Order: sequence, then C-alpha cells, then structure tokens
Amino acid sequence: MQPLLSLSRGIDRLNERIGKAVIWLILLAILVSAANAIVRKVFSTSSNAWLELQWYLYGAAFMLAAAYTLKENEHIRIDIFYGTRSRRTQHWIDLVGHVFFLLPFVVLMTWMLVPYAWQAWKIGQISTNAGGLIIWPARAILAGGFVLLVLQAISEIVKKIAVMRGLIDDPHPFVSHHHAAEIEGAAMVEDAGKRTGEKSE
Repeated sequence: MQPLLSLSRGIDRLNERIGKAVIWLILLAILVSAANAIVRKVFSTSSNAWLELQWYLYGAAFMLAAAYTLKENEHIRIDIFYGTRSRRTQHWIDLVGHVFFLLPFVVLMTWMLVPYAWQAWKIGQISTNAGGLIIWPARAILAGGFVLLVLQAISEIVKKIAVMRGLIDDPHPFVSHHHAAEIEGAAMVEDAGKRTGEKSE
C-alpha cells in the first residue's frame, strides 16, 4: 500500500501546483476582456481572436483546476443523504462513487478526447469564425483536464482505502448535520450558562 500512497502524494502535489497556477488565467482572461471592450468602444474595432482567447483562458482555468478541486473535496455533491450518514458510510459512498462512476467516466472522456485533440493538431484546424484561433490548444486543454482527473480519481481511491484501513488520517473530516447541530447546541448552552452566571453575580 505504501507505494500506492507515494503515487497518490505525487499526484496530489502535481494537481495542487497546476490548480494554483491556473488561477491566474482568470485574471488574464479578465484583462483580455477589458482590453477588448475598451478597443471596441474607443476604436470601433475588434477581433474574434480576442473573444476566443477569453474562452480558452476560462476553459483552461476550469478544466486544469478540476482535479485540484476534487483533491480539496470542493466538488458539488448532493448532501441530503450523504451529510446524515456516519463518516464510515460516507467513505463507502465516496469509494463506490469514485470506482464505479467517476473513474470510468473520466477514463472514457480521456480515451475520446486525446485522439480528438491529436487530430486537430495534425490537420492544423482553425476556428470557423473569421479571424479565429487555431483549435488544437482548446481540445488539448480538454484532454489534459481529463487526464489530470483520471490521475486524481486514482489518488482519491487510494487515499479512501488507506483511510478506511486506518493507514492514514482522514484528509477531509466531514461534520454531519447531526454533529453540527450538536456542536451548535452545546455552544448555545455554554453561552446561556455564562450569561446566567454573569446575572447572578
């Protein structure tokens, strides 16, 4: 299990570095958008290349940070059922979801998108919009994002099994709704007790 955990840590480091780096693409996209708007208003001219560059930048930030989002456990989940379960049950839900749903889906998407991007690069495909950009970088970003998701899915499965076997600490301890209510109730009782003590003095 230790070699797999070492692999998992390596994948986590890779996706964390990429995820934090691509944050700056959002700022760059905003600057491109602002510059394009100013040029269009002041000089009454523009280009589809600027618009497509914005899409490329936003798409790259979204796709290349998706694996980092999964690593940080910040992905969207329906919490109505999940949040009321014990932590061990939550681990089983996560493991089953990763193995039977997430991993097959991202592997399938990678299998479809890698040749899709390669074909666009091979023929030098250009956007059909006038003045548009070359297509292959956008397709490569899609493929790259899913490759990173495949790696992170593997990492999450390894970590989940290790947590359930007691080999590592839970990297994302989850507070259930019931536990949260108990904590809040205890805090209210403690606060009320302090106020009662202050009044009695």
